[in-house]
Amino acid sequence: MQQVNVIAVLVAALSSFLLGGAWYSKLLFGQAWHRASGATKEPEQRHPGRVFGVSFLFALAAAFAYALLMPPAPNAGVALGQGLAVGAGLVATSFGINYQFANRSMVMWLIDGGYHAAQFAIYGLILGLWR
Repeated sequence: MQQVNVIAVLVAALSSFLLGGAWYSKLLFGQAWHRASGATKEPEQRHPGRVFGVSFLFALAAAFAYALLMPPAPNAGVALGQGLAVGAGLVATSFGINYQFANRSMVMWLIDGGYHAAQFAIYGLILGLWR
């Protein structure tokens, strides 16, 4: 616990919102994700405060857990590589298993898995280099 930089964990968690806002926007993958989901209309949303609040708690928990796994004083290559390994190799593949059983499209998996690979790559850089 002593090696965890709490400010870096908060910044990493916030970075997932910046990334997600761009990733799922109409400029990047939002429209493709919506088409791949098979939805014919916009889903009924829960209150945005609840959605963002709970999502931030999940991002914070993920960033904190990941900070515990970060080796001491990694260089940028190691930090980035470990982030990609965790995001693509653990998180995205776990989503892939669920998506197969839920009969979700591979396009959705590529978009969502790509987001998490990028999310953890950024986490790796923030948490690894901000000691």
